[in-house]
Amino acid sequence: MRTKGRHVAEVATGRDLPKTEATNRMNHWENLTMPAFAARRQTTRTVILPIGSLEEHGPHLPMGTDTFHALEVARRAAELRPVLVAPPLYYGVCRSTRQHPGTVSLSGSTLRALLIDLGREFHRQGMQHLVFLSGHAGGTHMAAIVEAGERLLEELPEVRVAVVNILDVLREVLAKMPDLVRTKGDGHAGEMETAVMLAAYPNLVFGSAPAEWPAFPKFILVRDKRKFWPGGVWGDPSGATAEQGERILRAEAQYLSTVIESLEKIN
Repeated sequence: MRTKGRHVAEVATGRDLPKTEATNRMNHWENLTMPAFAARRQTTRTVILPIGSLEEHGPHLPMGTDTFHALEVARRAAELRPVLVAPPLYYGVCRSTRQHPGTVSLSGSTLRALLIDLGREFHRQGMQHLVFLSGHAGGTHMAAIVEAGERLLEELPEVRVAVVNILDVLREVLAKMPDLVRTKGDGHAGEMETAVMLAAYPNLVFGSAPAEWPAFPKFILVRDKRKFWPGGVWGDPSGATAEQGERILRAEAQYLSTVIESLEKIN
């Protein structure tokens, strides 16, 4: 019978695990022992921080979908090139979904301050290339991340920062593979995110949901946001498949790997 202590040791050292699984676990900061981390930072100075949200994703996907997506892409990118993956940040800035059950949002100022502190600490631990990878694509959320990155560039001359929004990565992928997502205007809990979750976390997908797009008025801020977006879906999840999700994740990880390669070449 395996004891809890032995299991923890195996996670930290990779002992008794299949080679690929052990290597993958050693890419994750939280799994490393102190000596293992000291050795690992001799081989890479790049860290990916997956950022998501605790946010409704319709009636069929979990609140952590954005975080799970970012973490899965980071994990796969770490298999393609030597990088460290930091523990994910499950909270972000959620404006349009705050009135839906389950959504928990940070303020923009809190997210900025948190990322600045984390960036400073990553740098203190020897990281020079910081990749903020967001699975949540809200405009106010992304603005806070960019502002934090700019602050770190001002403070830390040795640091290089990339702010990567997974939805933007998908757009780049679709420019070359337009048949990968069929739903026009797909954005939230729709075809793409449902496919990704079917591929990576199938046990957390609970059926499907009707197609829906928000109906917010242009230019006007509204108090009752659920009135204009009752179901919390932006797109049509009905056609999503696990095979499709696997293709999306592979392409996103490959694209992220090229972004990191470019970041590491900047003087």
